Amino acid sequence: MTKPIIGIPMGDPAGIGPEIIVKALSHKDIYNVCRPVVIGDVKVIKRAADVCCMDSEVKAVEEISESQYAEGIINVVDLDNIDLQKLKLGNVQPQNGIASYDYIKKSVELAKNGQLTAIATTPINKLALRAGNVDFIGHTEILAGLTNTEDPLTMFEVRGMRVFFLTRHVSLRKACDMVTRQRLLDYISRCTEALKSLGITEGTMAVAGLNPHSGDGGLFGTEDMEEIAPAVQEARKRGYNVEGPIGADSVFHLALSGKYNSVLSLYHDQGHIATKTLDFERTIAITLGLPFLRTSVDHGTAYDIAGKGIASEISMLEAILLAAKYAEPYKKWFRQTVICKNK
Repeated sequence: MTKPIIGIPMGDPAGIGPEIIVKALSHKDIYNVCRPVVIGDVKVIKRAADVCCMDSEVKAVEEISESQYAEGIINVVDLDNIDLQKLKLGNVQPQNGIASYDYIKKSVELAKNGQLTAIATTPINKLALRAGNVDFIGHTEILAGLTNTEDPLTMFEVRGMRVFFLTRHVSLRKACDMVTRQRLLDYISRCTEALKSLGITEGTMAVAGLNPHSGDGGLFGTEDMEEIAPAVQEARKRGYNVEGPIGADSVFHLALSGKYNSVLSLYHDQGHIATKTLDFERTIAITLGLPFLRTSVDHGTAYDIAGKGIASEISMLEAILLAAKYAEPYKKWFRQTVICKNK
């Protein structure tokens, strides 16, 4: 079977992205399962290799077909868009925000035309995007905009536990208001389809409770009783294998033990705390609903340690491996369920 080609946009040049890339690509396990290509700036990658004391050969390529996939070689589609003389590691700069966006844009272009099977993204900085007048708040929003995808799904995976998010970057107060029957029904349907896109067709999804003890019959809030439970009941009538609300203090443990194939978390921190406490470095974000699979490290640019060569590559390594694991099933699903339906 042909190994998938995984594109790795370099992320913010002033952060740890370049360093974790060169470190991750030094692991031979990568080359056993995929063909990695960096979309970035050769000068920055070479400097990162020097900082990390890596003797990898950094090879600039104009076309993906020119890449050589072997341990010790880092292929880079070189956009040559960073002035090293002006680059200040660990600092917000307009050129870095613009460059970060350009790497993602080029990766999307390559993925949409079939040259990349999936992408595994590195950290970008929201303030740098703003400084560069990039009109997006983060990766997911950029990818959605560039692919005309409405409300893509975010799923975390760590040690086999999968977590979806009903709401993401909104205040907790607003997130509570967004816990409605209709939204829950929509997400149960979409999350079930998303699991199928990864080849997961067996098992039960759990919907986390919102309030302590899922409201305890209305003693601690009525959302679980009035919105979540009716949505789950209706979803079951429609044939979806789902249970809930399940108390948030136990649902993630139950999913980790294998009782549930996934958890629908109701707000950002509910799921983030559960996954990152379990294993911060190996919690990987997967964006579903795009024309291609996207995985991502789940940490930031770490400006405070950029340029020191001490950043851990484990999350980057896991993101690439997970992209390789799901790339082909997702590509097949998208072709069969989206492209064929639109013909």
